Amino acid sequence: MSKNITASLMRSINRSAILELIRKESPISRSQIAKDLNMSLPTVMRIVDELMSEELVRHAGAGESTGGRPSSLIEFNGEAHAVIGVDLGGTKMYGMVADLAGNIQYKLYRTHEENREMADGDYLNGLIDFIQHLLDAPRPAGQSIRGIGVGAPAITLVPEGIVTWAPSLGWRDLPLRDLLTEEFDLPVTVENDVNLSALGEWGFGAARGVKSLVQIAVGTGIGAGIMIDGAIYRGFQQAAGEVGYMLPNTAVLGQRHEGFGALELLASGTGIADRARQLLQKESTYFMPEPLNAQTVFAEARAGKAWAQQVVAETVDYLALAIANVAVVINPEMVVLGGGVAQSADLLVEPIRERLEGVIPFVPKILTSELGRDAAVMGAIMHVMKATDEYFIVKKLN
Repeated sequence: MSKNITASLMRSINRSAILELIRKESPISRSQIAKDLNMSLPTVMRIVDELMSEELVRHAGAGESTGGRPSSLIEFNGEAHAVIGVDLGGTKMYGMVADLAGNIQYKLYRTHEENREMADGDYLNGLIDFIQHLLDAPRPAGQSIRGIGVGAPAITLVPEGIVTWAPSLGWRDLPLRDLLTEEFDLPVTVENDVNLSALGEWGFGAARGVKSLVQIAVGTGIGAGIMIDGAIYRGFQQAAGEVGYMLPNTAVLGQRHEGFGALELLASGTGIADRARQLLQKESTYFMPEPLNAQTVFAEARAGKAWAQQVVAETVDYLALAIANVAVVINPEMVVLGGGVAQSADLLVEPIRERLEGVIPFVPKILTSELGRDAAVMGAIMHVMKATDEYFIVKKLN
């Protein structure tokens, strides 16, 4: 039994490595794959034949001749399969249908309030209805659905697909993967939404080609996705990246934070608005704008309002502390800022860099997300592609 597990695992690793190389380097020859991955040519040929039978790769003509017979080239066939990706944000539900090459075919957006109204207050039923709308969207003839990837704003147990605690959704220990698999009869992956955002930026966005990165999403809450050597790092209890619980000062020691963390209460979109409201209530000389949210605060700061500039400066301090702590522990090549607050990167990124220069040994590259709100759903493509690869291997072995 141990031998079978070992052989199956090695086959899965080899297959994933070959598929990822073809995806990145298309068109490429079998002999070049064997050379680049230090694998035997028969192993590569056998796995490539499998990938062709599943229409994941296809012939791409012949390479240049160096005197002998020209080598046959193959390329990634991302258009043959589609993935359903869903991002369950703190205030909205966002989904798309995209092929494995990252071409977006259909998008759907729904607020939590709209979702509750459509599903009589049951968020899970609303999610099922949402996914069904995506499955019913028009697709190219012959294109199959490879699987469904869901990003949850919570600690998730992977590969079990259990959402342990999602404060914004009210879910505790929800076996989301199994519930959706039973409903749709398709492979389903469930992952922390920011982990998926990191995977999306690594596969299709700002972090292409980077070996280590931390994606920090600042929205309703604050979370981070950590990738090391092309793989998501989840930690001992799969709670790595919960930077919203970082301690911004000693005053929060001894306090209980069962919902949002101490840093989130100060520097998330909600925290920024709350701090602004408290400041304006103390300073009667200032007019309180309505609605008062993070976007309003940043807009007022750009307009030169002193109270808003003070709140933004404090936000920069809190985020700089978080990035400094992450940088000295993980030493990533890049930090990508995402989430709604990152839309105001012009007021954040350069001031954060200035605060960190000379304070920590190595300041990573700090960039904003290229994919924006598409990051998590694009990450679902990568996640489902890997997970379904393993799924079809197990299916064949059974």
